[in-house]
Amino acid sequence: MTAPALLEVTKGHGTQNDFVLIDDRQDELDLTPALVRALTDRRAGVGGDGVIRLVPSASVPEGARVLAEDASATWFMDYRNADGSVAEMCGNGVRVFVKFLERLGLADAAADVVAVGTRAGVRRVRREPNGWYAVGMGRWTLPGGDAAVDQGFDAEVRVAGLDVDRPALRVEVGNPHTVLALSGLAELATVDLTHAPTVSPTPPNGTNVELVVPLGESPDGHGGTLGRVRMRVHERGVGETRSCGTGACAAALAVRSWAGPDAPDVWLVDVPGGTVRVSMLDSGTVELAGPAELVATAQVDLAALTAS
Repeated sequence: MTAPALLEVTKGHGTQNDFVLIDDRQDELDLTPALVRALTDRRAGVGGDGVIRLVPSASVPEGARVLAEDASATWFMDYRNADGSVAEMCGNGVRVFVKFLERLGLADAAADVVAVGTRAGVRRVRREPNGWYAVGMGRWTLPGGDAAVDQGFDAEVRVAGLDVDRPALRVEVGNPHTVLALSGLAELATVDLTHAPTVSPTPPNGTNVELVVPLGESPDGHGGTLGRVRMRVHERGVGETRSCGTGACAAALAVRSWAGPDAPDVWLVDVPGGTVRVSMLDSGTVELAGPAELVATAQVDLAALTAS
């Protein structure tokens, strides 16, 4: 595969977690780490937290497992972090990906649930009447098991701006997360995430780190309760981002675990880029809902891009 002289890209975001999207239905683009880094560069490139390549599931090595799980998952979300590394999944990204499919006439998430192939398995997406996209994020786990639930933590995290290491809880939502609670919004604001937090024990495949402040519970208007949490996140391979979909799920799951068995099953997670909704379902899975926007389409001169 060879790169074309001009590459058409679309810029999109979900709660300001932003992506460069590429329509590669013919599987012709050699999406190298260097090209990803050039595209996501915020000064010399298009700029973004990652690159999403649309490709047929049948064209990628992971596609056989995806299609065996759901034959309707014909399109694969090939997601790369801004540093060029391959990522399993992105909760904000998959919403934007489905909106991209809709723009291309390849899906209608209001009429049908759209099955999307990812390295974390099939993700199913529907568009709600308010325009938000709801994504079934699959099963989640606490790698530390019952011992971590009882203690409330199974890791320690050192973050610039905090005077001591903090206990944290590991959460798997298709990709790895480590969540720590802070004392309040003032402390959350002072944390320095320009440096990657140090996690112990060291995760073998890296981890996203979520810093959270629980904001309490309120009536949901339907006889139940709704939880709320504020979050900042440092994404592996990217740095601090304005939002992280799987991270929002991890944050809500961790706070719910700390709150005990009577905690709400639905949480609003406030991130610097907006708000998303996280719902824990009876099936043992979690759903993420939030907005998705496509803001621009451009022709990128690849010779100029790589020269810079």
